[in-house]
Amino acid sequence: MTNQPDIRLQVSKAYAEAVSRPVSNGGCCSGPSPKGVAARAAGYGEQDLAGLPEDAVANAFGCGNPVAFSEVEEGEVVLDLGSGAGLDLLLAARKVGPTGRVIGVDMTPEMLERARRNVADQANIEVRQGFIEELPVEDCSVDWVISNCVINLSPDKPRVFREIARVLKPGGRMRVSDIVVQDLPEEVRRDPALYCSCISGAIREEEYLQGLRAAGLQEVQVLERAVYSGTTLEDFVKSELPVNQRSCCGPSADMARSLEGRVWSARFAARKAPAAG
Repeated sequence: MTNQPDIRLQVSKAYAEAVSRPVSNGGCCSGPSPKGVAARAAGYGEQDLAGLPEDAVANAFGCGNPVAFSEVEEGEVVLDLGSGAGLDLLLAARKVGPTGRVIGVDMTPEMLERARRNVADQANIEVRQGFIEELPVEDCSVDWVISNCVINLSPDKPRVFREIARVLKPGGRMRVSDIVVQDLPEEVRRDPALYCSCISGAIREEEYLQGLRAAGLQEVQVLERAVYSGTTLEDFVKSELPVNQRSCCGPSADMARSLEGRVWSARFAARKAPAAG
């Protein structure tokens, strides 16, 4: 998967299929695997999820909870890259309050439709269609950029990092939960199901950090790591994003299970330099 338009189409189709599955749908070959497992496994507590639309929770495909660990304050502007069905938008809206604003950007029409439905009664949330490599957001206009297990899917991560730096206000901050990897076999890199499951398109942690620094961001660091077991990786591929029968119970799931210790979720932090003077 080396052609950028092809990668985007594959990813968009995969998530359109995932979000269209019934909430009660089970796994295809090893017992029930209900949707929504990712949200609770990624660090969202019941208090976080209380009162939120079940559709937003069930259709969360993340690897962390970037809002919970940020210092978002009332009145600020938050931008969510790859906002999906709207879970992190809703959580951020609680923090910024009626005087703040939350913007979500996603490329998949089916996700945008779900998000708009889930945030319809929130006047401080806006959802925009676009690519995270070409954000439909003005320069120096947001206080926070958040993202949850999405940048790993981009075919041009350095451009995403530059876009983050562009849209942040001077002194603005970033909190991103994402998948990073180490020493993936070539057959994993070529597997489209594992790409859409956030594994084969991911980069090394140090490469991620270097990319953020190269974009001009400062105070770049990893705040937390969670290394995935083989069972967790297998379950993620089988139950959270079944692209097709192969990703559910064939070679893709087997390969994912074999990657224990080489795939983890990292919570990244960075800041844009304050204005001079």
